Amino acid sequence: MSRFKYRSGKVKVEHTLLEGLKDYLKEIEKWDCVESIIPGRIVRQNKGRGSKGLFLKYKTISGYKLLYKTGTSVQEVFVVCSDYEEFEKRFKDTFGE
Repeated sequence: MSRFKYRSGKVKVEHTLLEGLKDYLKEIEKWDCVESIIPGRIVRQNKGRGSKGLFLKYKTISGYKLLYKTGTSVQEVFVVCSDYEEFEKRFKDTFGE
């Protein structure tokens, strides 16, 4: 597999995106408090059960770590933001966590 990097708006793509993640990222990219979005590597899981969707995990030094779950795979997403409270409120209002 060839490695590629490119930036599309606020999203810096270094890895393949799981199916459906791009729609979530397009929404988050619109928010003024978001400076950059960096999707991480995909991890395959043996378990195919559990919640599916985008989940807020925890604050980082520069923003938040999110997890996108499809049932059999998980992808980390790191968001660099200028306002933690605004990001968390918008996330919860938009995605209902």
